[in-house]
Amino acid sequence: MNEVFTPNPDADPQETREWMESLDSVLRVSGPARTRYIVRKLIEKAQINRVGLPALVQTPYINTITTANEPDFPGDEQLERKIRRLIRWNAVAQVVRANKLFDGVGGHLSTYASAASLYEVGFNHFFRGRDGEGNGDQVYYQGHAAPGVYARAFLEGRLSEDQMHRFRREIGGPGLSSYPHPRLMPDFWEFPTVSMGLGPIHAIYQARFNRYLHNRGLADTSQSRVWAFLGDGECDEPESLGSLSLAAREKLNNLVFVVNCNLQRLDGPVRGNGKIIQELEAVFHGAGWNVIKIVWGREWDPVFEADKEQVLIRRMTELLDGHFQRYSVESGAYIRQHLADGDERILDLLSVKSDDELRSARRGGHDYRKIYAAYKKATEEDERPTVILAKTVKGWTLGPGAEARNVTHQVKKMEEEELRKFRDRLELPIPDDQLENPPFYHPGADSEEVRYMLERRAALGGCVPTRRNSAVVPELPKPELYAPYAEAGRGGVAASTTMAFARLIRDLLKHDGIGDRVVPILSDEARTFGMEPLFKQVGIYAHEGQKYEPVDHDILFSYSERRDGQILEEGITECGSMASFTAAGTSYATHGLHMIPFFIFYSMFGFQRVGDSIWQLADQRGRGFLLGATAGRTTLNGEGLQHQDGHSLLVATTVPNCQAYDPAYSYEVAVIIQEGLRRMIDNDEDIFYYLALYNEKFDMPAMPEGCRDGILRGLYQVREGNGDSSANKVRILGSGSILPYAIEAAEILESDYGVSAAVFSATSYQQLRSDGLAIERQALLHPTAEADVPYVTQQLPAGGGAVLAVSDFMKTVPEQIARWVPDGLTVLGTDGFGASDTRRELRRFFEIDTASIVITALATLVKRGELDAAVHEKAVAAFDYDRDKIDPVTR
Repeated sequence: MNEVFTPNPDADPQETREWMESLDSVLRVSGPARTRYIVRKLIEKAQINRVGLPALVQTPYINTITTANEPDFPGDEQLERKIRRLIRWNAVAQVVRANKLFDGVGGHLSTYASAASLYEVGFNHFFRGRDGEGNGDQVYYQGHAAPGVYARAFLEGRLSEDQMHRFRREIGGPGLSSYPHPRLMPDFWEFPTVSMGLGPIHAIYQARFNRYLHNRGLADTSQSRVWAFLGDGECDEPESLGSLSLAAREKLNNLVFVVNCNLQRLDGPVRGNGKIIQELEAVFHGAGWNVIKIVWGREWDPVFEADKEQVLIRRMTELLDGHFQRYSVESGAYIRQHLADGDERILDLLSVKSDDELRSARRGGHDYRKIYAAYKKATEEDERPTVILAKTVKGWTLGPGAEARNVTHQVKKMEEEELRKFRDRLELPIPDDQLENPPFYHPGADSEEVRYMLERRAALGGCVPTRRNSAVVPELPKPELYAPYAEAGRGGVAASTTMAFARLIRDLLKHDGIGDRVVPILSDEARTFGMEPLFKQVGIYAHEGQKYEPVDHDILFSYSERRDGQILEEGITECGSMASFTAAGTSYATHGLHMIPFFIFYSMFGFQRVGDSIWQLADQRGRGFLLGATAGRTTLNGEGLQHQDGHSLLVATTVPNCQAYDPAYSYEVAVIIQEGLRRMIDNDEDIFYYLALYNEKFDMPAMPEGCRDGILRGLYQVREGNGDSSANKVRILGSGSILPYAIEAAEILESDYGVSAAVFSATSYQQLRSDGLAIERQALLHPTAEADVPYVTQQLPAGGGAVLAVSDFMKTVPEQIARWVPDGLTVLGTDGFGASDTRRELRRFFEIDTASIVITALATLVKRGELDAAVHEKAVAAFDYDRDKIDPVTR
């Protein structure tokens, strides 16, 4: 244990007593501030003299706020207790009814049972709604506690009994989603939180984004507070604690974490052999947070007050969480004997409590006075985020079959006798004959309980959770802004699609209508992507501005931090960047303000690295642009296996509201972003975009007439075949940086082998697939009606020649459309692991270079019986092509 609580034997008790008396005197005469100053100076002196102090990051295992410093509780204690009991019952009834009627539908009883008081104190006294002054608070609820939030909304009249009956049954009626899902309940939930670990990190970046909006003068968020409720077991997720230092560094005193420390995770204790509250206290203290512990309920106050020698406090500090979990299910006599461990001084302290009183003495997270004191203290913090570590019992009040048991998380049902005891404990007037299928209980809209609830919510600015979309639509850029990207590259200067995007975002930032709404998000790669000019143009956001002269102050694009800076330069954290992206991309609902995030990153570190966060963005109805730069398994040539991306486009297709594109040319990038802004802002669509961008430079042609629709739908022709009507024909689909190689291959096929070769730019196989599936579904549902023809089939009709697709991604990406290509589809791609080499060598190795395209096209024609095999052999020899080399997949 920490040395603070297990000191060595006192060699000079008299000297020690004098030091303690001196400290007491300073505290009594000069107050806490002066006392803290003196103690801090003593510690500094000891450190200078190399005394070797223990880490002072833990405090005794008692409440942080003393009884004497607790504020008066402002609410009606009796009425609030009644309200909690009503909500507890309805939360249980909701899950039990659902699982009796539909076995296996699931749900959770124990999380809300342990956290009910933590939530209710917030609902009645702290959580601010959007109808009051400012933008209200943002509350991240524990996903497994959703039944309790529904039960409160039911009493408030915001959810009907029919909805409560349909918990976890959303198809064909007004059901309730399993967890907080804004996509499924867009007027209710604001933040999806049941992917554990993501709620905490997103809450941190939401609080920071609130400050960002305020410091930039876009929204007054000075009164908004972010509350994040999480479990102690959830803190094992690296995302839960990974960004704590950011919150302290940014001085986010608008952020409060409430950790429900019921000492249990899904299968058993969180730290059976340790103390999770002490561990978390050290972590948060070390990260610079204000830590408030609520360990014991008021029943323990007189006992601790009498513990002058701190023997009981030391004993409680020595005990493990496994011991305390067992205390929750044992008798008062057992607790007394085990806690004392033969120490007569502890037995004497505990003698003021009977066994029954000792057994029922609450943990601090169940005492609304202690909770209120902690919440109030948190809201008064000046410069630091606050974490409240509240000790509770998992499944509290649910009875011996569930309370504090290792199985409690899996409990979905309660037998009639258990329900009877639960009802009696809550003192509710529900007849015995209704307990087999427990009813919901509502005291009536005019009852004092409901009137009190609604009065408290009205005073706090309206009911929560509530999600709204009332954002004013800003003016979007006119077509003239995008016109330069339709022109051919000037002066023969080659460019990449990454360069095209960097230029376009600079133009968007200058626009009067949306320029200040654009949020560039970077994970420490601005210079990689050619975006360092933005440093001077709009500045890097820093809540304290730039308090130093940067080392590169004398160059044009020096590192420029500003209090009102527009760039979110997140450092090396894709997960944190995604949290900022989500905060910005949902600001239209959270703050009624359209913001347009552009997060550009190494494509390999996108979907496959933070896929869960991207699903959370989708659930939260986020909008914006994800730019997977340096895309392609061979385009990024020198970085090797873990940097080279050949699959992000495939992963992107798994998210239903993601629009995934693989553009090759500058004008394609511009068209896609222009359309995305129109759909997300003007059309109010809850979608977001993923664009693969490449760092390979090549000539950018002018935009052909009439191709806009094809770009957006996923396919359009960029080169016609030049052979006569008797020539063999092939159609080549190219994407991204491989499209120029497809065009080069087409020219060789025509000039050297007499094969007519048309070339298409395949900007989105995902869009082509979605169109085909939708038409196919309609045909299956209406088999006698004349079916529409998929767009890809219209572009590649039967009889037009062999079809070959090639890209810098896995073959599975183009294969998505194979069923709708009448003449069949041959695919070249980059399946396998990446490697470091030149682009030329890599593309030959993965068989997607010009030679591979030519040879594959000829081989396809040979297999179709349309070309003599000798022609193919001629090409193999001409390109010195090694047909016996290792298969790239097996490397």
